[in-house]
Amino acid sequence: MVRPIVGVICNHYMINDEYPSHASGVINGEAISQVAQCLPMLIPADPRQVSVQELQACCDGFLFTGGRPNIHPDEYGHAETPAHGSFDRARDALVLPLIRACIASGQPIFGICRGFQEVAVAMGSTLHPEIRDLPGRMNHRMPPEGSLDEKFAHRHSVKLTSNGPFHRLLGAREVLTNTLHGQGIDQAGPRVVIDGVAKDGTPEALYIKDAPGFTLSVQWHPEWHAAQDDVSRPLFQAFGQAVYHWAGRSLQVERAG
Repeated sequence: MVRPIVGVICNHYMINDEYPSHASGVINGEAISQVAQCLPMLIPADPRQVSVQELQACCDGFLFTGGRPNIHPDEYGHAETPAHGSFDRARDALVLPLIRACIASGQPIFGICRGFQEVAVAMGSTLHPEIRDLPGRMNHRMPPEGSLDEKFAHRHSVKLTSNGPFHRLLGAREVLTNTLHGQGIDQAGPRVVIDGVAKDGTPEALYIKDAPGFTLSVQWHPEWHAAQDDVSRPLFQAFGQAVYHWAGRSLQVERAG
């Protein structure tokens, strides 16, 4: 049986600092293929190459990946400052309307890191450019030194809402995560439900209220060792189940036509 297709949103990347490309971390594809049991398809994050309508027609779900460039503050009504860092306006232009279209139709989406922020902004949230500058907040950024295992090590606990979807899925009120980010949600949009927060109050898990499909998204990096991690594995498995359900429904509609 051909597996359902998950579109994995890529980032713009310069090979050898001179050759433009679209790229995605190997661990994103591994998590989709091995844990969600779906077929990963890398998507160039550029509306000049792909459209929302085409992507929704050929993919059964979408993984909105992490990435170093930030969402441009124009997208949530704030002025640009040096603290906002670098941007990827092409990715902004593609993924924000794609997220809104998927939420409206019920097509499964899973946002991680930057993807978590994209889901939030697409649904009316604002971001703070440097949450460690806020009173009482911790530094959530990736350590500059060490191996990848050391950089992606679990170091922040996240408290989940009692009997919320994350609590029910993960079976615990508090989980240890590898949350690595500089920006964070400032004001949540009207349908953005914050379902998990770090000890300093930083939003780390969300879903979209009254969405007909899967919208669970996390600020941390569940794609790292997803098959082995007791928090990451259920998230990708649940996403995979939602994608299979969507694909089955789509196939039935096609047969009826």
